[in-house]
Amino acid sequence: MTSHPFDHAMQLETVDAGTFRGVTHPEWANMVGPFGGITAAVLLRAVESHPDRIGDPLALTINFAAPIADGEFDISLRAARTNRSNQHWVLELRQGDEVKTTATALFGLHRDTWADDESHPPSAPAPEDVAPGTFVDAIIWAKRYDMRFTDGPVPLKTVEPSTSSTTTLWVRDAEDRPLDFAALACLSDVFFPRVFLRSGRFLPAGTISLTTYFHADQGEIKALGSDFLLASAHANRFSRGYFDQSAHLWSRAGQLLASTHQLVYFKD
Repeated sequence: MTSHPFDHAMQLETVDAGTFRGVTHPEWANMVGPFGGITAAVLLRAVESHPDRIGDPLALTINFAAPIADGEFDISLRAARTNRSNQHWVLELRQGDEVKTTATALFGLHRDTWADDESHPPSAPAPEDVAPGTFVDAIIWAKRYDMRFTDGPVPLKTVEPSTSSTTTLWVRDAEDRPLDFAALACLSDVFFPRVFLRSGRFLPAGTISLTTYFHADQGEIKALGSDFLLASAHANRFSRGYFDQSAHLWSRAGQLLASTHQLVYFKD
């Protein structure tokens, strides 16, 4: 059994045909409850672990309804529909009688077709030429990653507001754990809130809804090993207590692996 904190967090016990039980892991703690990325990852792993699942992950939407408390949680899931090439799942994460997170997941079978990639990664120096970045010490989960910022690093103190909300960084597991779909789902939420960068201040903020689209198949993911990914995020609009964020994650070779979009609450 692996001793890696990610794999510990992914451990699920089968309760019945439609329920898995997990437990929060202290090394993935955030300011309030667990890191949203690890919640996304464990929900994806629940579908991956179900005997009726077909294909690879194509899309995952997580709605963070309430903070998850430290301790056990149950994930209920069902395949709402299975077609010839894709499968639609509905999930809930509960603690006691309370729904803490809802989700939908789309899995599907890949086939050879015409293909093209209109997404291009931003220009950035090689990760070996960028110094490891720093994060806020209180953000425990950030210690699980080697993050090397090339644009828009997290402001560690109050600074002048930025005219851009863009952050770009190289990122990989701090202990060289190879990438898989669950780990990629976790990385889709690696970005700190864009409002920190634009305002130059740490404001109360939290993701409400996160959608990740997976563009790579199992073979492509496995071939990457534990290498750095290039990740870049920007906001589109800040308005009346909310903003949305678009992000992409590429391989070192420039292959688009995942694109994400999320809605974030903030308080000023």
